[in-house]
Amino acid sequence: MIDLQASLRELRKEFNSIASAVLSRDGLMIAADIPDDIMADTFTIMCATMMGAASTAHSELKMGQPKTMRVLSEKFEMIIVGAGKRAIVVSVVPHGCNIDSLLEKVNSIVDSVSES
Repeated sequence: MIDLQASLRELRKEFNSIASAVLSRDGLMIAADIPDDIMADTFTIMCATMMGAASTAHSELKMGQPKTMRVLSEKFEMIIVGAGKRAIVVSVVPHGCNIDSLLEKVNSIVDSVSES
């Protein structure tokens, strides 16, 4: 298994991520690279809630489970990716980031988490 903390720090260095985390689907933090002035518990619980809401909506439409969510704000983009049945990976990056490259790195984290 990869070092999750190191992988999340790498997202900050390579993609200027302002926050990233691996968390359980019910919002418990597994690993994170989040600034000290951010309430990490609130951030992770709300990310899990968003993925949970998307899962419920997809279920109602009989579409299967969502794999990836993208949330756009004025200057940033949040990517939330399912990591198996029990976890998700989140990263918040500035606009202009190469999303395909980011998703490739996030998916390597997802693969490691899904295997454990």
